[in-house]
Amino acid sequence: MKYKSVSDRVFDALNYLLLAILAVSMLLPFLYIFSVSFTTFDEFLKSEILLWPKVWVTDAYQYIFQSKPFVRAMGMTVYLTSVGTVINLFFTATMAYALSRKIYGQRLMMFMVLFTMLFSAGMIPTYLIVKATGLLDSIWALILPAAIGPFSLIVVRQFFLSIPGELNEAAVMDGANEFTIFRKIIMPLSKPVLAAFGLFYAVGHWNTYFAGILYLNDPREWPIQVILRQIVIQSDATNALGAAEQMMLENPPPPETIQMAAILVATLPILLIYPFLQKHFAKGVMLGSVKG
Repeated sequence: MKYKSVSDRVFDALNYLLLAILAVSMLLPFLYIFSVSFTTFDEFLKSEILLWPKVWVTDAYQYIFQSKPFVRAMGMTVYLTSVGTVINLFFTATMAYALSRKIYGQRLMMFMVLFTMLFSAGMIPTYLIVKATGLLDSIWALILPAAIGPFSLIVVRQFFLSIPGELNEAAVMDGANEFTIFRKIIMPLSKPVLAAFGLFYAVGHWNTYFAGILYLNDPREWPIQVILRQIVIQSDATNALGAAEQMMLENPPPPETIQMAAILVATLPILLIYPFLQKHFAKGVMLGSVKG
């Protein structure tokens, strides 16, 4: 074991203490949201900072799950995230593989990809394009305009370039075409990098907010983040969830507990998915960032 001096031990202890303080400071808001969502209104009013309720109630959760707009928005977000992530990974992987091969116009296409990282059309031109292509008021307006992320494309391409060329040569000698090589050799080797960027894409779709407001006029197609905006901004959360559209509880819970319950339910699914992809996260990004 390597000997550490007193100054090294003090430095490590201070680092651990600082990291512990940062971790607690990041967990406290989640604990507060969790506690308020399960507490009674009287206890919420009496407590300045509520970190653990004395009496546990589930009225807020019963209320939001009885809300058709909330449940519908969760379903739309799940659909948007799953379908959008699959489309993102498909187009990113296929274009990255094509650009990793020697093809005509490769440099021009790479320049066009890099150009989009530095300059964007802006909100109004993008809106006009979405409208002209008939995607307005459609969930596809949140998926197709951002089907390929330039940064993700470049990193995945670098990962494909790092795969030994001998594998492709051996496959060609066995009679495999480009599609077979991509499907049976490249894709199985690319699971770490695809899992990492799949998480990036999924989080982006799950947190879709501004595009939903901009392109979707029908409230029935709003993703959950837009509904959360309505709940948090409006002082009356029951009105934000459309109380007249459905039969609610006779005595609805206070808006504050509804807000916290809605935030927790909307945040929890993406938090639960992350641990399953964490082992691929750092490995996938590092594999694709440097050509070996």
